[in-house]
Parts: sequence; structure tokens; C-alpha cells
Amino acid sequence: MRAVDKLGWAGDKEIMRFLDEEGEALSKLELSRTLAALISEGRIEQKGDLYRVTTVHGARQAFDSLFKG
Repeated sequence: MRAVDKLGWAGDKEIMRFLDEEGEALSKLELSRTLAALISEGRIEQKGDLYRVTTVHGARQAFDSLFKG
């Protein structure tokens, strides 16, 4: 999640490079499973071969701020 957040729109290779530089070791299979799980949770979005953190819209942000904290 941290890699996608820092990189913005990024592909698998960029994410792997970032994780390697940060000392996080993930296989391609682990990365693809993790990205799929984050997409299904709605935490990241995919456009073609690129990923980014899902943008929170105004109404959603207001709801979250009221009830989460």
C-alpha cells in the first residue's frame, strides 16, 4: 500500500523496484495477490496495468470523518 501511495500511478515493475529499495521482499505472485486483495477492498484502483490509491470523494470523506474518528 505504501509503495502505491508514494508512486501514484505505477505498474508492477515500479512497485517491485520500490519495494526492493525499501528492503521488502515480495515475489511477483505475492505482489499480484496483494494488489488483487487491495483492489477488492477498494483501497486501490487499477487502470490498465497501472495502480493508484483510490481517491476519497467529498461525501465519503465527510462520512468517514464523522464515524471513524
